[in-house]
Amino acid sequence: MRWTVHSERPLYTDPWLDVRVADVELPDGRHLDHRLIRRPRGAGAVLRDGGRVLLLWRHRFITDTWGYEIPMGGVHEGEDPCAAAAREAEEETGWRPGTLEPLLRVQPSSGLTDSEHHVFVTDDAVRVGEPADAWESERRDWVPLAEVPALVARGELVGATTVSALLYLLCRA
Repeated sequence: MRWTVHSERPLYTDPWLDVRVADVELPDGRHLDHRLIRRPRGAGAVLRDGGRVLLLWRHRFITDTWGYEIPMGGVHEGEDPCAAAAREAEEETGWRPGTLEPLLRVQPSSGLTDSEHHVFVTDDAVRVGEPADAWESERRDWVPLAEVPALVARGELVGATTVSALLYLLCRA
């Protein structure tokens, strides 16, 4: 059943997020004010070497947790998501991806935000030096793809886009 949006107005806006309230009519005729977040697209890359993937081990202050993630960031205005994924991978890991192929597109929290993440995969990346954004992670590890389910089970891999990308890649193998 489709909900009808009658209006939407901003509550708070800055370059990173746009918090809004929408007047939504449910199929039974009731109305509710639904909060939502408008966000720009994101792009990430899975750098694969044989049976291993390059992951960032990082702390997320919002949840005060440590975990593995793929390199990922925002798509700049006018930028192609594939180019953004390559840029982010190099900035965050020090590895330059070769040919990137589309892996999947996900909306990690579609009940709250319209953020769409484009994830690409490559089997040919070249180390070009230290990460330009070394503050993004504590370290970068080549992790066997086969270990991903165990990392998820231990809570060491929890980010929705990373989990989706790596489990999807594992299923395709």
